[in-house]
Amino acid sequence: MSHGPTTTATQGGAVKLPPLTPGPYRARLTVVALIATLGGLLFGYDTSVMNGAMSFMEQPDQLNLTSDGIGIAVSSLLFASAVGALTGGRISDRIGRKTTITVMATLFIAGVAVVATAPNLLVLAIGRVILGLAVGSASVVVPVYLAELAPYEIRGSLAGRNEMMIVTGQLLAIVMNAIIGNVWGEQYPWVWRVMFTLAAIPAILLLLGVTRLPESPRWLADKGREDEALAILDSLRPEGRARPELAEIQATSREEASRVKLTVREIFSNRNLVRIVLIGCGIGFFQQTTGINSILYYGERVLEQSGFSRGGALIANIAPATISVIAAIVALQMMDRFSRRKTFLWGYGLVAVTHVLIASAASLLPEGGIRPFVLLALIVFFVGSMQLCLNVATWVTLSEIFPLKMRAFGMGLSVFVLWMTNSFLSRYFDSILAAVGLSWSFIGFAVLNAVAFTFFFLFVPETKGRTLEQLEEDVMSGELFNRSRG
Repeated sequence: MSHGPTTTATQGGAVKLPPLTPGPYRARLTVVALIATLGGLLFGYDTSVMNGAMSFMEQPDQLNLTSDGIGIAVSSLLFASAVGALTGGRISDRIGRKTTITVMATLFIAGVAVVATAPNLLVLAIGRVILGLAVGSASVVVPVYLAELAPYEIRGSLAGRNEMMIVTGQLLAIVMNAIIGNVWGEQYPWVWRVMFTLAAIPAILLLLGVTRLPESPRWLADKGREDEALAILDSLRPEGRARPELAEIQATSREEASRVKLTVREIFSNRNLVRIVLIGCGIGFFQQTTGINSILYYGERVLEQSGFSRGGALIANIAPATISVIAAIVALQMMDRFSRRKTFLWGYGLVAVTHVLIASAASLLPEGGIRPFVLLALIVFFVGSMQLCLNVATWVTLSEIFPLKMRAFGMGLSVFVLWMTNSFLSRYFDSILAAVGLSWSFIGFAVLNAVAFTFFFLFVPETKGRTLEQLEEDVMSGELFNRSRG
């Protein structure tokens, strides 16, 4: 699709960007995105593989995990992910996005090796912590990397591919668990080790593929390496666009450097930056209080409470994971066509209503009969609504709302909040489910999503249709918040 030229105001005047015409650069962007988003695939697989593997790990001749042990095994990865998210962005600012992805791939391989050979809960938790550091780094670095490489016209769909790969990884984990568990589980209770080991394949592919990745041109320009940045932009843009885009990046970087260095102390002394950080943290927090990851991590438990057998729950788990991938594909097509803000509002509204319906069905329908299938259908609708309107939009928005000089910090802190919320819910969801039941658990999620709707309506600005440099100027001036109803 051809877009008209864009004029961006800068300190030195105006920089005109030629239209985004078709060309071979699109194929190169696709290859780069495919390699980088293997980190997202690993993110999805490693966070969801416990959903199905845990029933085998509980057996006496395996790890003999208790319910509390399962909670530790799930949450150890998530707490470590929070640390990885908080530190990964800062590290990538120092050593570069590409080098950070290389380190991340190495951690994925090491973590898989420790988990797959774990003789007890302690070693399992250590392996899950290593994986968590890689997952947390991936959740910050990959979306930022893609957003910094992408032309602004297709930034939403390109950066959003990471979320599609995350849900593909989740689906892959659940499908493989269902196949392995139902075919070999009764005969070989150690099959959970195979389930974890499969994650080594994309991790190795990522480590090999990272040699083909370019460095972020925005990171290079920020480090004064303009010639390298220009060469990369030349290969990833239509003819005649690289030089004016680099000029735009340089102008914004110079203006920002002269205004503020954006240390942590200075970030929190700037009202507009504090506001955008709080908005980012709110986006991360409410993405988790939808309850989506409680389904993805404990879906087998929820479906068993709904009325399915263990084998049936493993198979039924495939349905929400499949709709998640389908909805992510549709969401990618939506991202550059529809308002980010309105997409969020539709999403939280739909999710809140669906949670009320799940709670009502769990409470009112008698055991057996159609109850498990009605609940499965509602859970599938919930996951589809979440994926269609919220997941891709969350990661794309977080990757684009922060100024360059604080992007790693802002993204890292927001995703740290996201992972800590995820960790807390995942650590205690199994106990909450056992204590209050399916109905009241989802009533709690419905209330949280109503609060989220109010937050997004009042505070979250529109970011679609502007370059990262335009967004940066609008954040620093406060103009972005005046357009929050856009």
